[in-house]
Amino acid sequence: MRTRLTSTLLLILATAALAVCEDTSKTDPSKPDPTAETEGGIPVTDRLTIAKCGGCHTADAYGNLSRISWIRTTPEGWQESIKRMVQLNGLNLGPDDARQIVRYLANEHGLAPEETQPFRWSLEMRQVQTEGIPTPAIQRACTTCHSLAKPQTWHRSAAEWHLLKNMHIGYFPLSQFVAFSDHSPPGTDPNAPKPKQPVDEAVDYFSKNYGLYSSAWSNWRAQMTDADPSGHWLLTASAPGKGKYFGEMTVTRVAPGEFKTETTLTGVRDNDKLVLPGKSFLYTGYEWRGSAKSAQLGALRQVMTLTPDQTTLQGRWFWGAYQEFGFTISAQRDNASTAVLGTDIISLPAGAKGEPMKIYGQHFPADLEPADFDLGAGVKVSQVISVDPKAVSVTVDTDPKVFAGKRRIAVRGHVANDAFSVYDHVEYIKITAETALAHVGGTVGKKGFVQFEAHAYSNGLDGLPNTADDVDLGPINAKWSIEEFIAHNNDHDKEFVGFIDQTGLFTPSQDGPNPQRRFSADNIGDIWVVAKYAGKDAKAPLEAKSYLVVAIPDFLRFDSPEVAGTK
Repeated sequence: MRTRLTSTLLLILATAALAVCEDTSKTDPSKPDPTAETEGGIPVTDRLTIAKCGGCHTADAYGNLSRISWIRTTPEGWQESIKRMVQLNGLNLGPDDARQIVRYLANEHGLAPEETQPFRWSLEMRQVQTEGIPTPAIQRACTTCHSLAKPQTWHRSAAEWHLLKNMHIGYFPLSQFVAFSDHSPPGTDPNAPKPKQPVDEAVDYFSKNYGLYSSAWSNWRAQMTDADPSGHWLLTASAPGKGKYFGEMTVTRVAPGEFKTETTLTGVRDNDKLVLPGKSFLYTGYEWRGSAKSAQLGALRQVMTLTPDQTTLQGRWFWGAYQEFGFTISAQRDNASTAVLGTDIISLPAGAKGEPMKIYGQHFPADLEPADFDLGAGVKVSQVISVDPKAVSVTVDTDPKVFAGKRRIAVRGHVANDAFSVYDHVEYIKITAETALAHVGGTVGKKGFVQFEAHAYSNGLDGLPNTADDVDLGPINAKWSIEEFIAHNNDHDKEFVGFIDQTGLFTPSQDGPNPQRRFSADNIGDIWVVAKYAGKDAKAPLEAKSYLVVAIPDFLRFDSPEVAGTK
């Protein structure tokens, strides 16, 4: 059997190799070579980059290095390229030199904030995202193996997009059959015109929409500075299953583009305090990549963006084998004046009286009175209980006929927007995420967990659910369970794939094979994750479901933690 399987595999590989040779040799002499560079490149001027890369990437009279000068991408993209050069081409490069080259290339051959904004979810390793795929052909050619965001975070010349196609065929021969080509069915006239293949449609799309040059990059490169986030920062954070956190971060510059950080975060729900010393790097004038460690959570990676005025940082700090756990982070510079960060309250019902609320911030004056607070129409501070520089305790009343919606908190004109919600009733609930992916593990690879949250919603002014004016009232304490998703008869996935606890954390089972399952199958499958809520503020018992796929470990990873200094 082993010999037969080996022979079959070799036959497949040989067939793929022949297909590659056939594909790359079919060039029309009357047409220009699509891989011949015709666009002006971005010269490489860094001596270290030239010294380490110039041996293979030849220079032209304009200072361009082949391939490199016709590509722009993220710090992670350049790190991935350098790792490939080390692993496949024998490049000898130490960590410090590698990081210096990555910083140079990210600065001079990087992406503008507008170019990365649609794909922050991918850079920040948010686990589930529904992408807009332009055509079925592009879906097949690209997303058979990875997200569309992966190539969308690269900008290349038209020739480089063609060369990327050839590189895929060379490194992954079976991609020609699995994703790149539509093969004609038996009986097709061999002389009939052949339709454009999926891979060629993808190359045309990316050449048109993700070319080497753009106005966004030209404008950003012209204004980009050696940004310095040194100083004291005020942090607001939230983590699924853990709730809100508030804290502080001190950033100290230790070298150009390199910083030391000292961070503390305190949870509102359990009053747990995290102390997180770390380090960070700033690329392209706005791309923050950092790492930090805490006794409770271990090592965290940080991916954030710095606004052009250098007053705000936003992004995600995450950990876990699949980066599945994390904080959504917003940080603002401490400018020594009163700052309002938020409150321990997620939402308030209409008609509340004397509801306790704690408002977090910095530099609160000691003489605050109820009239100094503005929480919007129908919501008022009835009493100030206590004040210290970082927190104010008050009681709040809401009008019985108050309009549902997000509310700001203003303290003597200093504002935190969307700080809490006000509502009449909970009208429906949703689970985030509505679709999710977990991974069995423990033997071959690590487990991939999923932390679910159930959010309550009010219908808003139109009174209709699932419309644009609905109000997210935040996470609720739901009752969690799992149910069978009928994908195959008698597979009984619910019994084998894992379990969910009452915090919404799904823990997958050990990887298999499992002799207790039919055919000794692995502990993978499809289930429903179910949240139920019957609080007194709900008009009726409510239920929501999320579709969860429990899969095998992910053996191919597109991640570069080195840019954060974690390796």
